[in-house]
Amino acid sequence: MNSHTTFYIFGPTATLKRMSDRMFKEHDPKFLYTYPNPDAKEKIFVAVYEEYEKQINSSVTLTCIFEMGSQHNKVVLKKTGGRMGFRGSSLSEERNVEANIISFILDFGKRYGLTVQEEQVSDQKEEE
Repeated sequence: MNSHTTFYIFGPTATLKRMSDRMFKEHDPKFLYTYPNPDAKEKIFVAVYEEYEKQINSSVTLTCIFEMGSQHNKVVLKKTGGRMGFRGSSLSEERNVEANIISFILDFGKRYGLTVQEEQVSDQKEEE
């Protein structure tokens, strides 16, 4: 199982710049850090989302690294926390924060005509 999900979003520069503002306004993170790069026209945002899952009595944290460039955006989602394999760890039917963020990325891309590509990483090492 992959430990992270990566999306590459391509499209017009003006639309790519609006995406981060809309995402963080619509899905308010618990913590948001901005790292501007003065040499290049890139910005890096690190957003931390946290939600408590009452059903399994644990909190789940989603770290979202949003790299905004002039040619494309790169979004890396890393989910941590929660409990697996314990009593009561059945998946909840409610949408979690990761599903909401992925849904936003796909919906924003479709709505504004952007090209959204999910990086496919193989779990198995290549055999020689």
